[in-house]
Amino acid sequence: MAHISQARRPPSSRRQPAHSLWAGPLVLFVGVTVLAAAYIAYVLWPRWPATPVAIDAPALPILIAGTMLNIEPAAIRRPVQRKAGTQERVDLAYLWPSLLPADPAMKPTVGAPLDPNERLFVTIANGTTTFPLLERVKTIYPRYFADSPAPGPTGLTLRAFRDGTPYQGEDLIYDPLAPERFLARCSRQVARQGAQLGAQLGVGNSGMCLYERRIGEADITLRFPRDWLADWESVAHGIDRLIERLHPAEK
Repeated sequence: MAHISQARRPPSSRRQPAHSLWAGPLVLFVGVTVLAAAYIAYVLWPRWPATPVAIDAPALPILIAGTMLNIEPAAIRRPVQRKAGTQERVDLAYLWPSLLPADPAMKPTVGAPLDPNERLFVTIANGTTTFPLLERVKTIYPRYFADSPAPGPTGLTLRAFRDGTPYQGEDLIYDPLAPERFLARCSRQVARQGAQLGAQLGVGNSGMCLYERRIGEADITLRFPRDWLADWESVAHGIDRLIERLHPAEK
């Protein structure tokens, strides 16, 4: 009988309560929820703005599209961009022909517009989604040219764009012997009714030229008055010097 009673004894293993099966997932869920709430609170929590960089501080290391640049804070036009580190874009201004940073506090006004012949405007932006300039010259721009090439200022060649195209009112002006050395897309002289707006923008009424360069995946777009084309070789040399200063590794 003792043997039979021992055989009928329930198993020694303890049965786990049903609610213990949910303990692990519940703890994990609560932990993830707390972390998510903490992250959202961190992102949305109001903070004091970072201390602005002094205008006369040394050049800042700024990374755009994987390209390291050294940029003087005084040349940066937007205060929010005056910081070291990775950025999508920076907007700069330099005096011409000294290439010294322009005073960002000076703004053009209708009564006393800035002389456009003393400002070189520069934008450096991520170029991973843009088509390289020379490829555009070969495959896109020819669709919109109006006529055959014509002589341009002091040895340059000019190709006008047709009206009714995305580039109407503009000319492609380049060095026929080495387009990769100098090539700019320039607007024509603005109409009289646009002169006041041109003064407000600091572009004068002679039209504006866009000159593009690429370093790695960063696009550098320089803007200057079309009048400068009378001495385009000096403009090309000045741009080379400026880019070497911004990106010393560029040769």
